Amino acid sequence: MKSGGEEAVPKWRKAFQAVDPRLDIRWWDDAAVAPEDVSYVVVWDPEPGRLKRLSNLRVVFSSAAGVDNIVRDPEWPRHLPLVRMGGLETGQRMGEFVSWACLSLLRGARRMALAQAQARWDNFNPRFTAPERRVGIMGLGSLGGTAARMLRALGFPVAGWSRTRKELPGVESFAGAEELEAFLARTDILVCLLPSTPETRGLIDARLLSLLPRGAQVVNVGRGSHLVVPDLLAALDGGHLDGALLDVFEPEPLASDSPLWSHPRVIVTPHLASMASLRERARYIAEAIAAHEAGDPLPNLYDPERGY
Repeated sequence: MKSGGEEAVPKWRKAFQAVDPRLDIRWWDDAAVAPEDVSYVVVWDPEPGRLKRLSNLRVVFSSAAGVDNIVRDPEWPRHLPLVRMGGLETGQRMGEFVSWACLSLLRGARRMALAQAQARWDNFNPRFTAPERRVGIMGLGSLGGTAARMLRALGFPVAGWSRTRKELPGVESFAGAEELEAFLARTDILVCLLPSTPETRGLIDARLLSLLPRGAQVVNVGRGSHLVVPDLLAALDGGHLDGALLDVFEPEPLASDSPLWSHPRVIVTPHLASMASLRERARYIAEAIAAHEAGDPLPNLYDPERGY
């Protein structure tokens, strides 16, 4: 176990005990544990080469939805199943966060926060309601689908763009590079929920942002590597974009001298959009281990061909 630091291990142990008391939960650097005795690991950012040394390892679990901190290790054991964090609570939390993000941009939450910090009464009238702002979600997997459903319930017109076409009730679908421009042209609030792959790195750059309508807004809850920050700042300062809400950065934590912290049109949150409770993550992992030992398929497997 390497997630949340050594101080989190007792909490993890208690959570696992509640769902499967047979599981023996140990800290990643526990000297009393022989490498060959480890069957499963739960990690977020393992040191390069460590996984390779666990000779009887059966499954690698990521403690979050992303796996880029694991697969960037050139020696990670690629023959083993790698399970991304999932479950209903993860989707629920992401859907809630994306809904809050879009509503925050819609209603001018950053402007309100700045006025409050200055003890200044700024009684303004937001320009739009939800039905007047078209949301476009890049990445229509399970998290994107849940977010789309919640946004539609709030009245936002929703479209989605993905590598291959996804059909969701009430969601206009776009797919592939040939339909990206049309997707962007109809998007007032762009939500990025893409996985981290070589193809998506730096995707949200000056050119892509220029294809959004003037006054558009951006929500990034995918990966920090998707966004070219200087291009975003230029689009904000130049007036093409109206605002942004960012939950992911490269690197993390966001540097204290980053201009994003103080920008009047940017809301910064510390990579917490979809992090499920420790109790729920323990349940998800324990159920996956039980399925694996029964010979049943594992959920949410990383596909090296797709890169996510």
